[in-house]
Amino acid sequence: MNSRLALFLSVAFHPLIITTYLFGILFFVSPDLIGVRVLESSALGSLLLLLFINTFVAPAVVVYYMQRFGLISSLHIDKLSQRRLPYLATILIYAAATFFFGWYFQPIANLAPQIGFLLGSVTLSLVVVALVSLYWKISAHATGMGGALGILGALFVRFHEQALLPYLLICIILTGFLLGARLQLNAHTPRQILAGLASGLIIGASTIYHFF
Repeated sequence: MNSRLALFLSVAFHPLIITTYLFGILFFVSPDLIGVRVLESSALGSLLLLLFINTFVAPAVVVYYMQRFGLISSLHIDKLSQRRLPYLATILIYAAATFFFGWYFQPIANLAPQIGFLLGSVTLSLVVVALVSLYWKISAHATGMGGALGILGALFVRFHEQALLPYLLICIILTGFLLGARLQLNAHTPRQILAGLASGLIIGASTIYHFF
C-alpha cells in the first residue's frame, strides 16, 4: 500500500465519520433494529444529516479552531501530549448528542432509544481512548472501526439480520485496509492498533447485548 492510499483511507474513515457511516447502514438497511421503520426515507436522511452535524461537523470545527489558535500543532493530532484537549471537547460534544438524541429530541428519543444507546457507546469509546492516551498512544481509528464491527457483528448474530451480512463483510475488509494504512503511515504500532480494535469491539458488542 502506498502512502497516498494510506492517507486517503485514514481521512475517509476518520474515527468521527465512522459514526455517520454506521447509522447510515442501520437506518437504510435494518431500520427495524434501530426503531426507525415508521420514518420515511426523507425523514431518515434528515435525521442522518443531523447526526452527521452533531458527531462530525461540530467536533471537527472545534478541533480546526484549536489548530488555528495554536492549541494543537496539527489537525492530525499526532503528538500524544496534544490529544487531551481535543478529546475532552469531542467527548463533551458526543455526550451532549447522546443526551439530545436519547432523551431530549422527541419523538425520536421515545421512538428509537437505540440511537441514544449507540451514541453512548461511541462516547464511552472516546472516554477509553482519551484515558489511555494520557499515558499511551492508542489508535482511535482502530477503536472506531472495532466499534462498528462489534455493533454490526453483534446485531447480525443476535437478531439473525441477514441484510447486514454484506456490510459486515465490507466492514471487515475495510478494517484490514485501514489498520494497514495506519501502520504504513507509521501512525501507530501493531500493539496500539490491536488495543484500539479490541476496545472498540468489546464496547460495541456489549452495547448490543445489554441494551438491544
